[in-house]
Amino acid sequence: MICTTERNGKKTPFGINGPLHIEGTSLTGSNGKPVQLRGLSTHNLNNYPEYVNIDAIRQFADEWGISVFRLAMYSGAADGFDGYADGDDAHRTMLEDLILKGVRYAAELGIYVIVDWHILLDSDPNIHADMAEHFFKSICPKLKAYDNVLYEICNEPNVGADWDAIKRYSDRIIPVIRGIDPDKVIIVGTPNWSQEVDKPAADPLPYKNIAYTLHFYADTHRDELRSKMDKAIEAGICVFISEFGVCDAAGSGAINREQTDLWMEAAKKHNTSYVAWNLSNKDETSAFLKPSCDKLSDWTEDDYSEGGKYVKKCMLLP
Repeated sequence: MICTTERNGKKTPFGINGPLHIEGTSLTGSNGKPVQLRGLSTHNLNNYPEYVNIDAIRQFADEWGISVFRLAMYSGAADGFDGYADGDDAHRTMLEDLILKGVRYAAELGIYVIVDWHILLDSDPNIHADMAEHFFKSICPKLKAYDNVLYEICNEPNVGADWDAIKRYSDRIIPVIRGIDPDKVIIVGTPNWSQEVDKPAADPLPYKNIAYTLHFYADTHRDELRSKMDKAIEAGICVFISEFGVCDAAGSGAINREQTDLWMEAAKKHNTSYVAWNLSNKDETSAFLKPSCDKLSDWTEDDYSEGGKYVKKCMLLP
């Protein structure tokens, strides 16, 4: 699938960079130049599917300058909604259709898209490894032709999931993807809510085009985690910030502008890609929209939360 390369008289992110791969510590375009993607993540697609619409994504591409859109499909149940793994066949089909729509919309707009197997309460990715394998066997043939896709196979391994457990899972799932779609970038979560990037730095996976996840929430994660990221990149791995927030790790509390700015400086230093959490009107600081906003696109500044406005600033940094 040739994604849109020019729109509104300008080259799109895909038009500039083409299909992506990893060279050393860098996400890299087909022209051999390093790429820093900046974008937004949906909330749980199981309970916020309505924001996957082309008018919404177009507005963020045009007004916020995003180059990547992340489709966060929760693997397990959360917030009273079934996930992919514990839903029925009809629910799984609905989610796969929604992901395919999101990928098509992103391709039409010439931006990249992350297909995120979003583990959370199912803390160890091995818990639902059978369903993860089922999902990727089902979705990858549908997405193989889309050169704007990146796969994220376990966003936040947490309680009880050490690097050995993540490696076992990765050694099962990555060959499934590679057997269908051999070249796309795969993003792999790291232990402790994707904070221990030092573990894969010391013991990386034996596959090409692999990036490793680091997540931060600015009012919780500070110098110590930034230092860990620095050392992991110096050790030779590619780090991808596939989720961040301007507030605390619970998605609430005050906006920490000072720490967010320090994280943006660190990302710029390493040319590290980053994706902000989350596109919804949920009553929490990290949601981009105010709880009172029920619009699905055509937003004005009055519709954005204070957190959303600061994330917009992060997307538009020089």
